[in-house]
Amino acid sequence: MNKILIVEDEAPIAKLVRTALEGAGYRCVWARDGAAAADRLEQESFDLALLDIMLPGMDGYELLDYCRTLDVPVIFLTAKGALQDRVRGLRLGAEDYITKPFELMELLARVETVLRRCGKTGRILELPPDIRVDTVSRVVRRGEEAVALTAKEYDLLLLFLQNKNVALYRDRIYERVWGELYLGDSRTVDLHIQRMRRKLGLEKRLVAVYKVGYRLEV
Repeated sequence: MNKILIVEDEAPIAKLVRTALEGAGYRCVWARDGAAAADRLEQESFDLALLDIMLPGMDGYELLDYCRTLDVPVIFLTAKGALQDRVRGLRLGAEDYITKPFELMELLARVETVLRRCGKTGRILELPPDIRVDTVSRVVRRGEEAVALTAKEYDLLLLFLQNKNVALYRDRIYERVWGELYLGDSRTVDLHIQRMRRKLGLEKRLVAVYKVGYRLEV
């Protein structure tokens, strides 16, 4: 069972998030401010931290640095919804950035995605009939053969495996894999996806979606 640290100074929001996560089978610990969160991180092991940014004392950005030294992935859960805030959070190393108000189903989906991407859940991801990804060793196999993927190709593959049958927009793909603001040039995304799907024989399953991006069909 994954253990998640919720760092939120507003008790009603913390209670709502905790109830949703525990209902989905996660163990949760709540810290009301940055100092209390740092103490819990020092004393206990966590698989994920949900951080508000505007906290009493130590803010979310400082806590993010601390979490990274402990190999604890972070999702920002904050009212700071401006584009520059989101870009800053992602560039500093957050795995995801969710603005308030949010839908609980979306929160649960993003938590699951981050845990999978960071190897905090099942070690092996599979795409039947013959593709297996070991998220700890980062080894990708097609049948019995290991497939050499670049770092970006591997990250793209994980993103699609965690979002099967979902049409992903190019800007979302770029921001998640490259960690930078998408400026409208799709060639980088397209070229990397074309190479990755050729290596894995996914030409007919990883399909282009007109004026959107790509979808992995399973």
